[in-house]
Amino acid sequence: MVIITGMVTIIFGQITLFFGHIYPQKVNIITFFCTKVKNMMFLGIDLGSSSVKVSLFDGEKNERLKSVSYPSDEMEILSPEQGFAEQNPMIWIENLHKAVQILKKDFPKMLAEVKAIGISYQMHGLVTLNKKGELVRNAIIWCDSRAVSIGENAYRELGTEFCNQHYLNSPGNFTASKLSWVRENEPEKFEEIDKFMLPGDFILYHLTGTISTTAPGLSEGILWDYENEKTANALLHHYKIDSKLIPPLSPTFGEQGLLDEAIAKELGLTPGIPVTYRAGDQPNNALSLNVFHPGDVAATGGTSGVIYGVTDQKRFDPLSRINTFLHVNHKAQAPRLGILLCLNSVGILNAWARQELLNKAWTYDEMNARASEIAEGAGGIFVLPFGNGAERALENKNIGVSFHDIDMNTHSKWHIVRAIHEGIAFAFYYGLEIMKEAGVDPKVIKAGYGNMFMSPVFNSTLANLAKTTIELYNTNGAEGAARGAGIGLGYYQNYDDAFKGLKVIETIQPNQHSNISKSYQQWKTILHSSIQ
Repeated sequence: MVIITGMVTIIFGQITLFFGHIYPQKVNIITFFCTKVKNMMFLGIDLGSSSVKVSLFDGEKNERLKSVSYPSDEMEILSPEQGFAEQNPMIWIENLHKAVQILKKDFPKMLAEVKAIGISYQMHGLVTLNKKGELVRNAIIWCDSRAVSIGENAYRELGTEFCNQHYLNSPGNFTASKLSWVRENEPEKFEEIDKFMLPGDFILYHLTGTISTTAPGLSEGILWDYENEKTANALLHHYKIDSKLIPPLSPTFGEQGLLDEAIAKELGLTPGIPVTYRAGDQPNNALSLNVFHPGDVAATGGTSGVIYGVTDQKRFDPLSRINTFLHVNHKAQAPRLGILLCLNSVGILNAWARQELLNKAWTYDEMNARASEIAEGAGGIFVLPFGNGAERALENKNIGVSFHDIDMNTHSKWHIVRAIHEGIAFAFYYGLEIMKEAGVDPKVIKAGYGNMFMSPVFNSTLANLAKTTIELYNTNGAEGAARGAGIGLGYYQNYDDAFKGLKVIETIQPNQHSNISKSYQQWKTILHSSIQ
């Protein structure tokens, strides 16, 4: 970076200091100021467990030019043992490069004009590097449940009152507990570890060579002490993990590293542009929907399903069915915390139905349409949609997926598909009931128009049960990361500026005449009998 020194004029002084962060080379400030608006492009990266999505975003027009998701089929999740879920982080890198190359074919000039990069990533994962910066082992990802008992033991041994006060969570099956599992079960590999990080930290490392993490990132790993606004040293000590393994902290918004020259050349980007934003996928999903303030609620229905509400209060659930993390705009003097409820099996169940029940003969749009033709209540079929590991909402029980009351004489495959969509909506509402106990009672739920939120059955069922309006937006996590990059660069004066182009594309209002609550009560009875 060029360090601008000396006297600057009153008029152009702040402009020079600001735009010096955009180009590593010297520029004519006045010329740059006059041309910067029409050339202000941002790149957003969203690393999921199914694919990597990238979005090219025009900051001046406040609109997404294109999003690319790669691969078209889901990335492989390795499961060497029951309950294990791993991915090779180099597959993430390979798919990231392929996605950007597709953008490069369509927008080579605009890609070269990108001024900053934002990163969103699958939360709670564990990536480990040795002193040479090489991977020690595959990443243990969010839906892996091997460390459940480790977290439960720590919760008891440290004391539930202490954990709730300091961490607002049980150590649970999160990043810190996953690392403790490696120490206990793979001691030789653990000894190799020089730094551990989250999946988004690894993307930053690949792009810039910088090793760092963020305070919200540490909070999602249950590595943040809310009482003292610092690293969770007591938990690290309990797990016999040296705090030196934690990377240095970077801000959520702001310069986090500069793009490597070789990487830039391959991707068609400008060397030295900064990464200026990084956040986990669910806080980032909230950001992408302009959810920043207490009372705002966002939701997503991808591989997993999440309801995420923002509060300014330090809240926790004594049963650890929901979790509290630092939100992207948290400040010690202005607390912003995200209360998150996660359902592991949402879109993955719908994908299973398409593959195994329908043999991939129908598209998701066709599935949604045919399911809508079946009457509310799915002819009395009930589906418990919990087949992707231990569910925090069920107090870390793993009860699997189950189908109830199928009548071979009257029910078709479309009754089953509708029952799956209703069952997923029932699980969401079950989670909302838990969140209401923590003070989250949404009047509006915001979501991107994608995945399960493209299902009319799912949307109407959830709206009717919650008696809540659902607003759907044409946005995604990669676009949100791109907007975050603009915020982190300082291009936008405030959050509202960054979301002027965000518009509601569909609103689902609750139907006062719906009888779905009766079906939900029957579903809930089946659920409770299954978890006893």
